[in-house]
Amino acid sequence: MPRAIQSQCTISKNISVAFRLFLGCIFLAASYDKMLHPQVFAEIVYNYRILPDMLINLTAIGLPWLELILAILLISGIWLPGAVLISNMVLISFFASLVFNMARGLDISCGCFSTSPQSESVNYSWYILRELSFVLAGLYLFAYEFFRGPAVSREPY
Repeated sequence: MPRAIQSQCTISKNISVAFRLFLGCIFLAASYDKMLHPQVFAEIVYNYRILPDMLINLTAIGLPWLELILAILLISGIWLPGAVLISNMVLISFFASLVFNMARGLDISCGCFSTSPQSESVNYSWYILRELSFVLAGLYLFAYEFFRGPAVSREPY
């Protein structure tokens, strides 16, 4: 393989590893408080007014565990295609939920990393920029995992 292509492959691989570890840590941090306080998290999910009542408790209990599993898979590099795909689905749904609630004018707690009530009005601009950065990192991982050419080795990283 020519040196320039090999250098680009190494850079792409290093960026993907960095994003994978970054998102793994994000999912790990996001799962912790929700796992400790499922009832409070259920109230936050309810306040989004997106899910039917019968799915709120299931989401409040299951989502933190899904985030934990995704964190472990992303950090360890195990089952990456599935972990990257599901991570992107979760990140895009979080992002869409925030944008949707901002458009509706709802002033609710994000619930992303903490179930503690917020003392101030919600700053959706910060949340949207933060979530957008997560989505962009996830989309880079998705493109790297599913669309890298034959010049990039398919061995685990």
